[in-house]
Amino acid sequence: MTGAERGFLLLCAELGDGRKPLTPAQFRTLRARVLARAETPAEPDRPLEAADLLALGYDGETARRIVELMNREQALSDYLSIAEELGIQPITRISAAYPARLRRLGEQAPAVLFCRGDASLLSRPAVALVGSRELTSEGAVFAARVGMLAAREGYALVSGNARGADQTAQNACLAAGGVVIAVLPDGLQDHVPENERTVYLCEWGWHLPIVAYRALERNRLIHALGEKTLVAQSHLSGGTWQGSQENLRRGWSPLFVHADGSPGCNALISMGAGTVRLEALASLRTLQPQQLPLGEWKPEEG
Repeated sequence: MTGAERGFLLLCAELGDGRKPLTPAQFRTLRARVLARAETPAEPDRPLEAADLLALGYDGETARRIVELMNREQALSDYLSIAEELGIQPITRISAAYPARLRRLGEQAPAVLFCRGDASLLSRPAVALVGSRELTSEGAVFAARVGMLAAREGYALVSGNARGADQTAQNACLAAGGVVIAVLPDGLQDHVPENERTVYLCEWGWHLPIVAYRALERNRLIHALGEKTLVAQSHLSGGTWQGSQENLRRGWSPLFVHADGSPGCNALISMGAGTVRLEALASLRTLQPQQLPLGEWKPEEG
């Protein structure tokens, strides 16, 4: 691991030491200020000091907070040592394993991820599947068909590992010999891949318990990791609804909704989502966005 990667982790990861890391937007601002600084340090790997941060325009309290985060070297070493024993790998925005598709999130792109399983699977072509926990029989058939088609057509299936649509699609994909990328709302310590075709992914820290806001935040990762995202079923509230609306606003990936006639799915279609009828779902490759304009994004360094 390079010094720069350790810097990402020191500033942006939860290390179980009670300190709140920088948000992706805060880290992006810090990095932009450092790169734009006129007086580039002669030693580029030298840790930032309070005087450097004050010169970058930070107030004293914020400068002290950043320095305290940078001084967590022992906590980071201990945290990564336990992660290694568990087979958990850290991935920063400058790591080779960082999924390029996540860069379309812009300032919302995670600075730090943790992965359990084969990290090379994260670079596979992928489709995402989201949907309700309580499925109708038709919704369950739709989710399972998406999982099976993903395996058959060479896509990794990205989902959230929740009961209902997520697990239905994931199980179908694995049963058909496919690859599953499960983005979790909690940590990785209790999630061990049962085979070499499953990889678990989480943000912030590998040890964290599930909380409501992290469950909602991970939805952006699911939508962005897929070349296209399919909605098996949606109510007019909840994580599927909120994540799908946000995708339509921001253009993370083309969104296709199972046209089951429900109010939630009809509302998403009226906002610009493509439609998919169960009886016509024979291939994922042929799905093309209709009204949804994809947000423009460019690969970036770091």
